[in-house]
Amino acid sequence: MSHSELNLKAVAQGLGVELRQVEAALQLLDEGNTVPFITRYRKDRTGGLDETVLRQISEEVAQQRQLLERTAVIERSIEEQGRMTPELRRRIRSAGSMKRLEDLYLPYRPKRRSRADVARERGLQPLATAVLAAQVDDAQHDRACREAVAKSDELNSAEEAAQGVLDLLAENFADDADVREIVRQIAWRTGALQARFARGGTPDQTFRDYESYQESLARVRPHRVLAVNRGESLKALRVRVVWESDRAEKAIWTARRLEQLPARKTIRTAVEEALQRLVNPAIEREIRRDLTEKATRHAGEVFARNLRGLLLQPPLARTSVLAIDPGFRTGCKVVVLDEYGQLKMHDVIYLVGNDEKIAAMRERIARWVREYECAVIAIGNGTACRETEQLIADTIAEYDLTARYIVVNEAGASIYSTSEAAREEFAELDATVRGTVSIGRRLQDPLSELVKIDPQHVGVGMYQHDVGDKSLKESLDQVVETCVNYVGVELNQASAALLKYVSGLNQGLARKIVQWRDENGPFRSRAELLSVPGVGAATFTQAAGFLKITGGAEPFDGTWIHPESYELAAQVLQRCGMQPSDMAGGSLPVEVRQQLESQAITRLAEELHSDVFTISHILESLVRPGRDPRSDLPGPIFRREVLHLDDLRPGMELTGAVRNVVDFGAFVDVGLKDSGLVHVSQMSTQYVSSPYDVVSVGDIVTVWVTEIDIERRRIGLSLIPPEQSGL
Repeated sequence: MSHSELNLKAVAQGLGVELRQVEAALQLLDEGNTVPFITRYRKDRTGGLDETVLRQISEEVAQQRQLLERTAVIERSIEEQGRMTPELRRRIRSAGSMKRLEDLYLPYRPKRRSRADVARERGLQPLATAVLAAQVDDAQHDRACREAVAKSDELNSAEEAAQGVLDLLAENFADDADVREIVRQIAWRTGALQARFARGGTPDQTFRDYESYQESLARVRPHRVLAVNRGESLKALRVRVVWESDRAEKAIWTARRLEQLPARKTIRTAVEEALQRLVNPAIEREIRRDLTEKATRHAGEVFARNLRGLLLQPPLARTSVLAIDPGFRTGCKVVVLDEYGQLKMHDVIYLVGNDEKIAAMRERIARWVREYECAVIAIGNGTACRETEQLIADTIAEYDLTARYIVVNEAGASIYSTSEAAREEFAELDATVRGTVSIGRRLQDPLSELVKIDPQHVGVGMYQHDVGDKSLKESLDQVVETCVNYVGVELNQASAALLKYVSGLNQGLARKIVQWRDENGPFRSRAELLSVPGVGAATFTQAAGFLKITGGAEPFDGTWIHPESYELAAQVLQRCGMQPSDMAGGSLPVEVRQQLESQAITRLAEELHSDVFTISHILESLVRPGRDPRSDLPGPIFRREVLHLDDLRPGMELTGAVRNVVDFGAFVDVGLKDSGLVHVSQMSTQYVSSPYDVVSVGDIVTVWVTEIDIERRRIGLSLIPPEQSGL
């Protein structure tokens, strides 16, 4: 499909960018370039478009292409029926949306045999046509029905004939695209989503808020839609969409000029039947589907935003960690990971027993911490978390350890522990030990570890179990791809699970890269990637810039400069009296970095016959080679003492980490067993339309306690200082 068939001007206007930028982006995408590659290394061609806009261009063009392809299929179908007219072709080609297109196609779509088909077979079509052509009034219509019975062997009564005419008229109205659009618009303007407890069923307390629920379609929130959908699927709720049908009926009379027809009684009955039996049920199904699609999309966006925040939490680099997966019955699994995440030991401790046994547990923990020089203790937040936390806090105090502890969200660790990736990595270990390793590693490098787990299992979504797997997976995989390429990957340390998300690579190539590395030793240069079976020139171009090699044969391989720009980067260094070999240590002298930072980018680009985007990227990469953008974010909050619910008082100031963000607020971990909730109304003294405008997953925030419900273990928090909130 050529670009000339697409309305790229509308795409550009809708996104607020120039037409040439859209055209360049589309050409690059059609050539097989990935969005991360275009974002970082083809800014000169797109005018600096960011990843969000590039993905929007891709999605909108895909929708246009889908509409054009469906238009062609529909035109071909109608032409084969011999029913195409110039006016119909014009209406089809100017439909503008898939809904309008399908409405226009409805009268020509192959269908199951209908009541109107039966009436047509009985010879009643001429009478129905006469009614619509204003050739008969109601009395003449009734007489014609009686006459039809006399002439037909298939009609048993005048009433049966009259019903057949009504069926034909109702189908005529129901198949009219303009009629459907009238009903659709009025339904959306005046409609409401309604839910009631299902008849004969036992009221489910989970859905008690929906016992008598009704909300305008214009105001209903996505999480409400997903909640009533779940209630309906569990047969706990009856759900309907109601609207002003009488208003729609009047609008149809006006639009179709039905007052001019003499058989008004027959027409009125036919319109009512068309609405009640055919149009209204179809529009209700359509509205429910649209609401669900919108809610699903929103839930995916919420999950994606939270997942991005989780994946981009700063790593705890070069730190040995003692990780604990708490448990009562089978004990707490303990592992020690060195600064590179390699397993050094694993064991089990127990939380139950007499004072002597518990003291022995504290002694073992202290010995491990000192022997392996563990600076941090990571505790999974599952069952027995708080008891384990108390044991660790007591151990730190008793043995005067310098180590601190942190409670880690272990969501998905059990999923990983039984996965193929975990079995390949730790074939000889029990699944529980693998899960504990995951808890420790997700603190050392959240991105590298969490990519091994299906995103929907990492615990930062909203109603993710009510969202279609395919829709959710596509959305979350895109986020993981974005994060991996934004941060970049150490080629000689990355797992196959991480490499598969790198621009240009897939699971098969990722496995081949790891296999080549295992057989041949570490890669000494990016160029050696071309030795891996399946990695050709095109794949190398897409992937190389996102794969870093520290201490390799080529100094620029330790930066995010693309190999295609190495010669240009060398020329930039020459301006400062330096050579690429001067970067062998991984960085440049301070005075050289200062000299690079002071370069006039526009003039330098002109002198080197390049562009400002490429030169800017090269300078940034030379000044901060191999920069990890996560290092600019605040690190995790470590603790030495346990905070209990009984310790809290209204107005108390706490520091916490945002664990999840949803439509109505944010959950913040302040060191208690349960996260506290900052309701959206407690986020600012100004109006906040969305919590996502204020906080993101991973943010470190200062909060104040507003409410403590010990019985239900609920904590209300506020981002507003007491002196401003009046607390």
